[in-house]
Amino acid sequence: MSDQSGDAGPAEVEPMPGYLDLITRASTVMLGAWRDCSSCGLELSKWTLLDNAYITWTEIALFLFSAFLWTQVRRGLTESLFQPLAQWCRLLPKDAAKMPESAWKLVFYTMSWSYSTYLLFFTSYSFFHDPPSVFYNWQSGMSVPADIAIAYLIQGSFYGHSIYATVYMDAWRKDSAVMVVHHIITLALISFSYAFRYHNVGILVLFLHDINDIQLEFTKLNIYLKSRGGGYHLLNDVLSNMGSVSFSITWFWFRLYWFPLKVLYATCVSSLQSVPNIPFYFFFNTLLLALLLMNIYWFLFIVVFVVKVLKVKEVNDVREYEEEEGSKAAAGLLREPRAENNDDDAGHHHSAQGKHVQNGVTKEKHL
Repeated sequence: MSDQSGDAGPAEVEPMPGYLDLITRASTVMLGAWRDCSSCGLELSKWTLLDNAYITWTEIALFLFSAFLWTQVRRGLTESLFQPLAQWCRLLPKDAAKMPESAWKLVFYTMSWSYSTYLLFFTSYSFFHDPPSVFYNWQSGMSVPADIAIAYLIQGSFYGHSIYATVYMDAWRKDSAVMVVHHIITLALISFSYAFRYHNVGILVLFLHDINDIQLEFTKLNIYLKSRGGGYHLLNDVLSNMGSVSFSITWFWFRLYWFPLKVLYATCVSSLQSVPNIPFYFFFNTLLLALLLMNIYWFLFIVVFVVKVLKVKEVNDVREYEEEEGSKAAAGLLREPRAENNDDDAGHHHSAQGKHVQNGVTKEKHL
């Protein structure tokens, strides 16, 4: 493997910009790049793709195998661990049906986020503290460090699995269609950023998104556990409330503050400073902007969730569909959050990775 890019660069770290700096400088730089790109078009994109995208058939086969493996691992853990655990905890039937999904996602996102945290804060990579460094020493076809390649294989194959899982394994929610789009965009970002060797910025994007999925699924699990056995458990209720609060705060901080000001500024502005005529500049930035718009979309769910909690003092997933409950009496129909579909991530995801608490929050993940 080659030397880790990001070790060389300016001696002084550029201060993180504000929202106004991002909007003004990014729009100016992108508009200038568009005007200068007189030969841009499908033909140029075709040759740029052929000249700069590097991915082997072995890597593609490994990705497909790993995506299939995630699906089988999830099914195995659900049948051998999560479902028996739900029965042992004496969860209510509606909660026992949803518990395996949250438990699986909590296990994966805790693992993936811990690994990206290790890469960013316990190695020589300076991408978080110095985002422009993601493009220092970039070269077309450069080798990908083994530790980052492992992270890409884990995340890319998981999102390949997640597209299938959202449609065929997870409960269908109001934002499930958006979640499928989110997974497709994320998988495209992971695949193309690896092929074009934009892997450094990819690690930063994954780190900023996965934490919300952890909090979302943790909160959901405590919501299920607080009424286990038909009783009331104060500790789980407190933990679910703490999880919902931290989820709401970190969703804004990681996805709507750090993500645009660290990642989008680096990709829109710093990239052209380090690599003039960087390949597929508009393509990648369009996908990242779409990811930001989905983060904003899910944040609206979070705002509705917070307002609901303040009014009714109850944590429920506002993304869930409602179903009829009780008899169709003379007074009309009583409706409450659908028992089979209550849940998620923030937005992860997903997420928020739309992930929420019961999750009154949304999900996401995360490039």
